[in-house]
Amino acid sequence: MKKIIETAIANGSLKTLVTAVKAADLAETLSRSGPFTVFAPNDEAFAKLPKGDLEELLKDIPKLRRLLAYHVVAGQALAADVMKLSSAKTVHGRIVTITSDKGIKVNDARVIKGDIECDNGVIHVIDTVLTLSTAKSVPS
Repeated sequence: MKKIIETAIANGSLKTLVTAVKAADLAETLSRSGPFTVFAPNDEAFAKLPKGDLEELLKDIPKLRRLLAYHVVAGQALAADVMKLSSAKTVHGRIVTITSDKGIKVNDARVIKGDIECDNGVIHVIDTVLTLSTAKSVPS
C-alpha cells in the first residue's frame, strides 16, 4: 500500500486536492505515519466552488491550510466506523457533522467512494468541499 498523498496522486480524480495539498506544503504531513482519515473532495467538488475561490485559496496559504485541515480527522475510520458517528473533530479543531441514513454524509458532502486504504490511514472521496463557514466549534 501507499501513503495517503501517493494514493491521492494515483487516484486520478483528486488532482485539484493534490495541487492544493502541495501548494499548502502538506504533502509531507500526509506522508507521515498517522493514521489519518481524509475526506477528500474530488475534482468535481472543487469545480463547484464559486468562480475564483480556488485561485484565491491557492494564493492564501494560511487559509488553504486551515481548509485542508478541516478535511482530516486524526486516526483511521473506515466507512463502517464513520457510519457509527454523529460527528468528528478535525485536525483543524472544528467539528464535522456525520449522517448515514442514505449513505454517508459529512456536513453537506456525500461520500461517493469510501475505504481507500493507505499505509497511514484511509481516504473517503466526497462530492463537495467542506467549507469553514459551516464548521461547528468544539463544545467547551
